[in-house]
Amino acid sequence: MPGERLGAGRALVYLGLLLAVAFYALPAWFAVVNSLKPLAELQAGNVLGLPQRWTIEPWIEAWATACTGAEQCTGLSRYFFDSLIVVVPSTVISTLWGCFNGYVLAKWRFRGVDGALFLLMFGVFMPAALFVFPLSMVFAKLHLSQSLFGLVVVHTIYSVPVALYFRNYFVGFPGELIKAARIDGAGLWTIFRRVVLPTAKPILVVVGIMQFTAIWNDFIFALVLAPSDQQLVTVGLNNLTNVQEDVPRYNAYMAAAIIAGAPTMVLYMLAGKYFVRGLTAGAVKG
Repeated sequence: MPGERLGAGRALVYLGLLLAVAFYALPAWFAVVNSLKPLAELQAGNVLGLPQRWTIEPWIEAWATACTGAEQCTGLSRYFFDSLIVVVPSTVISTLWGCFNGYVLAKWRFRGVDGALFLLMFGVFMPAALFVFPLSMVFAKLHLSQSLFGLVVVHTIYSVPVALYFRNYFVGFPGELIKAARIDGAGLWTIFRRVVLPTAKPILVVVGIMQFTAIWNDFIFALVLAPSDQQLVTVGLNNLTNVQEDVPRYNAYMAAAIIAGAPTMVLYMLAGKYFVRGLTAGAVKG
């Protein structure tokens, strides 16, 4: 019967969704639960169960002390705020720059536009590791290496291909509005700022969230180009979990991993509905 087949198909869909949720939620649950246990409980074998004694000491330890022993450490909190210094301006600049470039590629015809599109599409598939060595050499010549400002510049340059998202979005933008603005004497920048940009909020949210997540989770640029006394949170997490200790502090490692991932999780929780709306709007327009 068609109704029975439809019901069975829907059940399979829900089953697949539940399995996907479990696949992603169980590791997070495992990390949260074990980050709230004393180390003695983990050593005693209580890894999967709830804490017998709840404690936030691992969180305090992970936030305040990134390593132990004779090494000089600044703490995960220092890594965290250095990351914000890099991520916030990088996200804002790269997103707005990509928006302007996408608008130009979509609505202004010029010689070489097809070649520019090809290069942008090619850049999407280029791995970050390919840029590390030449960028480190160029930045050393420009005295931008080993600085947080240099990292902002790197992420802005590396994010140029995000213009493709905006280009696909602006393809469906009414050309009559641009023509009317030109007749009124508006130039390229004025049309972008007053006519195009106010209508681009959905795609700005989508690309902004994607950029924030990618830059926050970056490891290779942070490891190579950041100053040794201002490392970012991904490098700090790596240093914490790889430091040689007599007794590994797995509960503090779990807490540190959650702290490192908290900004992106909070961002998705606050702007998730706008992210979905932006994807939907982009699909309709593109």
